[in-house]
Amino acid sequence: MAALLLWGLVYSQLVPFSEWVVSLAHIDPTSQLGEALSFFIYDTPKVLMLLTLVVFGMGVVRSFFSPEKTRALLAGKREGGGNVLAAGLGILTPFCSCSAVPMFIGFVSAGVPLGVTFSFLISAPMVNEVALGLLFGLVGWKVALTYLGFGLFVAIAAGWVIGRLHLENWLEEWVRNIRASAAELPPENVTVIDRIKAGIEAVREIVGKVWPWIIAGIAIGALIHGYVPSDLLASVMGQGAWWSVPAAVLIGIPMYSNAAGIIPVVQALLAKGAALGTVLAFMMSVIALSLPEMIILRKVLSPRLIAVFVGVVGTGILAVGFLFNALFN
Repeated sequence: MAALLLWGLVYSQLVPFSEWVVSLAHIDPTSQLGEALSFFIYDTPKVLMLLTLVVFGMGVVRSFFSPEKTRALLAGKREGGGNVLAAGLGILTPFCSCSAVPMFIGFVSAGVPLGVTFSFLISAPMVNEVALGLLFGLVGWKVALTYLGFGLFVAIAAGWVIGRLHLENWLEEWVRNIRASAAELPPENVTVIDRIKAGIEAVREIVGKVWPWIIAGIAIGALIHGYVPSDLLASVMGQGAWWSVPAAVLIGIPMYSNAAGIIPVVQALLAKGAALGTVLAFMMSVIALSLPEMIILRKVLSPRLIAVFVGVVGTGILAVGFLFNALFN
């Protein structure tokens, strides 16, 4: 409780702290440099503190789950209900490109249908607790909840479509030959102290790995906030540019980032007048269709199956982008 109170006290002083630092540098806060510097100094501790709080809380929640339990829940589930369950579990379960291969193999070996597996793989990076927590803290609950709904829709629908195509033969042969083995579940007598330790370990593991990407993302956001003219950005990513949504998706795919690193960029783009649907389509493509993740997944998926995956998910992201722009125009 004392740590939470201290967190709140520090968080409440971030605005005056950023103003004080800018004043020390004798920089006009209304200048381009002043606005960029204020954005960077304020958002860096803000995002890191939000991330730490969210990751700790979800680390405790995750102590009730495990990859083995997740596989057991999904194994044998039929399409439809299985896609919904898999997408929901993806919110609570850590997944990134580095864990894509073992998680995918584990699901396949446990008999999880291919479409259900893809619902999980899409949901976990795109609609995870980090993305939702930071969206809520930075751009408000309405955007966060809307993103949650549409993100789950993309994960469920894309997984269902891939499942309906019956593409199991497009897995790499060595993956198809894997035999299911019994999963050893962790002991049930986990104490409160163990769960707190799990939260601390999650902070050490996740925040410790992603903080450079967060700072890089905030730096890009600061440059956008301070130096990119609003009119220029609105002309490229505004509602009036019909081609902005597919362009944003194509730009996002080759990029490598995570939710924590890309959301400060999203915040800066929105502040400059970019269309909400276009920005969220860009964010989804960076998180769910990043080129490095595709390279790693190539170890278990054939090029044809990767192409189907990108095509189906990309279509869903485009639909979300256009729909958001239509709803919030």
